[in-house]
Amino acid sequence: MRVACFTPLPPRQSGIADYSAALLPRLAENVDLEVFVEETNPPAGPLRTRHFRDYRPEEFDLVLYQVGNNPDHTYLYDVALEHPGVVTLHEFNLHHLVAAATITRGDWDEYLREVERNGGPEALAHARRVKAREVGPDYENLPMNRRLLESSRALVVHSGFLAGQVRAAGCLLPLGVIPHGAVLDGELDPAARLRQRRQLGLDEQTPLIGIFGFLKPYKRVAPALRAFQRLVRLEPRARMILVGEEHPELQVSRLISSLGLEEHARHLGYVPLDDFQDYIAAVDICLNLRYPTAGESSGTLQRALAMGRAVLVSEVGSFAELPDRICLKVPVDGREVDFLFECLNLLVSRPEARRALGEEARRYMAANCGWDRVAGLYAGFLEAVAAGRPWDSPPAAAPAPAPEPAATAATRPATAPDRVHPWGEYILGYASASPDQLQYARRHLTRLVRTLEITPRGGPQDRILEMGAYLQITPALANLLGYGEVRGSYLGPCGRNESREVRSAAGEVFRCPIDLFNAETNCFPYPGDHFATVLCCELLEHLERDPMHMMSEINRILRPGGALVLTTPNICSLRAIQAVLAGYHPGFFHQYIQPGPEGDAEPRHNREYAPREIGWLLEQSGFEVALLETGPYQSEPSAAGEWVWRLLDQYQLPAEHRGEAIYAVGRKVGPVKCRFPAGLYAGAEG
Repeated sequence: MRVACFTPLPPRQSGIADYSAALLPRLAENVDLEVFVEETNPPAGPLRTRHFRDYRPEEFDLVLYQVGNNPDHTYLYDVALEHPGVVTLHEFNLHHLVAAATITRGDWDEYLREVERNGGPEALAHARRVKAREVGPDYENLPMNRRLLESSRALVVHSGFLAGQVRAAGCLLPLGVIPHGAVLDGELDPAARLRQRRQLGLDEQTPLIGIFGFLKPYKRVAPALRAFQRLVRLEPRARMILVGEEHPELQVSRLISSLGLEEHARHLGYVPLDDFQDYIAAVDICLNLRYPTAGESSGTLQRALAMGRAVLVSEVGSFAELPDRICLKVPVDGREVDFLFECLNLLVSRPEARRALGEEARRYMAANCGWDRVAGLYAGFLEAVAAGRPWDSPPAAAPAPAPEPAATAATRPATAPDRVHPWGEYILGYASASPDQLQYARRHLTRLVRTLEITPRGGPQDRILEMGAYLQITPALANLLGYGEVRGSYLGPCGRNESREVRSAAGEVFRCPIDLFNAETNCFPYPGDHFATVLCCELLEHLERDPMHMMSEINRILRPGGALVLTTPNICSLRAIQAVLAGYHPGFFHQYIQPGPEGDAEPRHNREYAPREIGWLLEQSGFEVALLETGPYQSEPSAAGEWVWRLLDQYQLPAEHRGEAIYAVGRKVGPVKCRFPAGLYAGAEG
């Protein structure tokens, strides 16, 4: 489906520009997308971008407009009226936009017509006084959106509240409620918090509160500062930062001075988006207040929730819809300052409460508001509109169950030491013929069992390939998981094939064909779309030169929807952190291998990976991440000390994914996205 999108993009200092910059590259993976902007020389970037006057409606199946209530959208407002399409309505009130499209251009007649269309004779009488310079436009009470609603094919909104406003206005257009997206916490720089706090001259123990975005009067900055003034009398260490451009009607620095808060509160002004996000990461508590509201959603709020910040919102509009477990809601009546003070005092005095609130927020956002999910919802809605069929907005997804406390989840063996998993007994039975194999299987039994647990079940018609097969779990792939054809591969002269067998303690014999080749240089000796599942376990870390060759070949030989099961040591484990802080190498196996009598040596670990790198590697290789977790590498618990957990907690660094081994499952969803990803290959551009 060919889709044209009209929207501002960075470097425009606009929340919708930032929104589109995050959404559209993902949407372009689902539809054939071209973006039309106001700039004569469109900004360079990952999107196909043209000047809006180059738009030709016959080239597209559908057009999408990102509409906000400010002059940045004037150019696309004109096009939207002429060429009906799908409008993302970021807020219900468009009076400032219509004024920019009429009054600012000197077209008072059109403004008066629009006022009468939206508000009738009484509003028209007021507008004539506006033209006579007797009064100002009635921006708050007259939304001025009727003409756009009547000229559109369908609408996208971010909340049930805004959907209700649209329906109450009599609009019966197809309506998609799609949540505002957010960059999830795992996609951000974990060191940003500490870096920004150092720049602010603050240590990790200093309670830090933040207000973010364009600092307009309706952002409730004055009540927030009055509540903060009361807080610092109880907790003099508390600090506040206000990050964003100052509105002419709200003199923030003068307000701070009038309340005697110069030592405790700082206005940092406008900052670029990357710094903006880092400042959100630096705070403990984020205030995202507003009253009155025009039904808008807040990108800043989404960022703060996704980062796991403790957030206070006004109990109004779309913000009142947020689950109570992910934020605290402040009334907008005479209790506002008192309620703000009590909430701030609670969260500052009880760090565990604000962390628990933030963790609930993080989990909720991960389940519902990742940009990939949002782009998928957009694509589904656009396809439904183009086809003329209904589309039901999906309900909010339930967050994944809360993880166990990290100190137990990542260090406890997956099986109790006095009771072997039935699959473990099966593995040990096949290893018992060789003392060395039995010793290895016992030491790695937890990892081997977990690998089988995460491997999809097969059927008689399904084929599975185990790369680097030592035949430890290979018999189980057929006899426990049900695969009809099991093959193995191993490093050796390309083109050779061997048949190997193992015998269990009960006398069962398992034979497996083993194909020899080099996984990072040779073409795999299998046709495309051949296997249902490929196991790549404890192999990735041995590759020396070109891991994406292996990933590309795995993608090629897997059928669509097929699974790649990947395990590898975790360079970000608790043990690795302890080793670095004690002055040692963090690698699980970083030593060189002493050559044998004939001068040869087994391949060593050349590069160990972080969990987020594995997720990114799968995505670049044409897979969606179906599972990404860490756990024990060997069956004995890690000896890493409790002090490392306390350190992570003190500095609010991520505690998840600290196990010794990474376990991942990817589902093939398409071809390789980038053969030489820049994050993995020096000098690469893609």
